[in-house]
Amino acid sequence: MHRVIGFGAALVDQLAFVDDAFIDGIDGDKGGMELLDNAQRCALLGALPSPPQRVPGGSAANTVVGLAQLGVAARLLTKVGTDAEGEFYREALEQSGVETNALKATDDAPTGTCISLVTPDSERTMRTFLGASAMLTPDDITPEDFRGCTHAHIEGYMLFNMELMLHILTTAKACGCIVSLDLASHEVVRACRPVLPGMLREYVDMVFANEDEAAAFAASGDERVALERLNSFCPLAVVKLGPRGALIGTDAGVVEVEARKATSIDTTGAGDLWAAGFLAVLLRSNDPAQAGTAGAILGAVAVEQIGAVIPEDSWPDIRKEIADLSA
Repeated sequence: MHRVIGFGAALVDQLAFVDDAFIDGIDGDKGGMELLDNAQRCALLGALPSPPQRVPGGSAANTVVGLAQLGVAARLLTKVGTDAEGEFYREALEQSGVETNALKATDDAPTGTCISLVTPDSERTMRTFLGASAMLTPDDITPEDFRGCTHAHIEGYMLFNMELMLHILTTAKACGCIVSLDLASHEVVRACRPVLPGMLREYVDMVFANEDEAAAFAASGDERVALERLNSFCPLAVVKLGPRGALIGTDAGVVEVEARKATSIDTTGAGDLWAAGFLAVLLRSNDPAQAGTAGAILGAVAVEQIGAVIPEDSWPDIRKEIADLSA
């Protein structure tokens, strides 16, 4: 039986609908992610046209929640504050079936938040206050956290703390885990591009990227060139292309996956849930094409709602559709 441990920032997503003019008036690229300090976070919240909606989030957290809902044992290792937001976050994970025995807590900082600015084209622009999650240290992470785990899934934002990232990777490998890495954002890839090839080659078994992240890594807008470049360092590489589907690079060649038709409202967490569907089926069947189809199913559901939390009453149909893939 597989058990997946996810590593990433514990963030309470604050979702706000804005127009393009609002995005033009703030620092950073549309569709990307920028880090904020607490003062900047408060200023941005104050500038929003209406109060944001609150849902639990974080890239790796979204993926492990999806895995747990699909029947895969999953836990999350991150750090929250000992505040109301931290309690909200822990309870939301437990209600989704995620193990919280590796969740850390601190009195020294509030729980992190991510202001997700959604424009009329459904693109989301993220401004992140890491809060307590930035206080996760190598000393917090021990082999005991990996007990029973066969797979470690890591969000690319962890690359901003290279000491911590390397500790996670080496501990995961020492504990016998397969490792997957989601590159997270094109800003992360550009900032960490000098070290990424060696890290992929030495530690990572599968890498997930969207088209912008893949292009930033390969310095090429040709997605097949970018896939080949990623695959040259990693046994399995995925380039997600949104409504155009996905490309999966394996030792046996390239698998093309079609997207599911969907009416896109908000892309927040869609890539994270795509990874959840993919991993849930790949760990069971070792069939990349079937796994990619499962990813497409979850990705399509994700973009048709606000935020990355799929409603509870949607999961029975999702589970049945994915189970039918191997029937």
